[in-house]
Amino acid sequence: MLAEIPTEELARALEEVAGNTLSKAGIREPPIDALRLAERLGLAVAWDDRQPGRARLVQFAGDQNRDVSAVFLRHDPRQERLQWAIAHEVGEILAETVFAKLSIDPSIAPAHCRETIANGLASRLLLPSDLFSADATSSGWDLFELKDRYKTASHELIARRTLDFPPPVIITVFDNNCLTWRRTNLPCRAPKLSRREFLCRNAAHESGGHRFDPGPPPISAWAIHEPGWKREIVRLEVDEFIVDSDSFDA
Repeated sequence: MLAEIPTEELARALEEVAGNTLSKAGIREPPIDALRLAERLGLAVAWDDRQPGRARLVQFAGDQNRDVSAVFLRHDPRQERLQWAIAHEVGEILAETVFAKLSIDPSIAPAHCRETIANGLASRLLLPSDLFSADATSSGWDLFELKDRYKTASHELIARRTLDFPPPVIITVFDNNCLTWRRTNLPCRAPKLSRREFLCRNAAHESGGHRFDPGPPPISAWAIHEPGWKREIVRLEVDEFIVDSDSFDA
């Protein structure tokens, strides 16, 4: 069903609803605190460490036949996970507004459509387009600098969000020496990992920090290492019609 909606139209609807929601809540500067956002939208927030998931949305019958929505949270040592879980539940509520803008009847929409919309809203709530695009451009798309400003979003969420903006790039994620995710914002599938990307990622992995290959095209790799887990995120800025042919099949 959402596949029939042009990508640009869906993005506009998500941007508008997320932007209006933040404006309504009076939140205008990062970092975006999803818990504060939920409270300002009138959502009750409670803790339930017995639930299997990090967050769940519950509706109760309130006064004057009005439903009251509440978000139940499970404590998590990673604040970014909690922030995403809350933002996602807020997105679940706002999904109805997006459906209306797209002239989709939510009662017949498959469950995965609501999930897709909630995810799209959550990323735009934690990383608002107007603020994020300006900060990303001024920082030279530096992942560590953006993370320092948008503390409630994970490194991976920030990297994935950059795919919503020009220039053409390929984002690759490695976890414990395995390539786990690779996407591009070009209208095609991402080509195989190039040898230059592989070597830049290796340098970041060994140093535990940031490595840059000026290219052309330029490549940046950031190491996000913690006890028991090593992740690297690679960003390749690529001309739409030029792909490095020296590929390395990871």
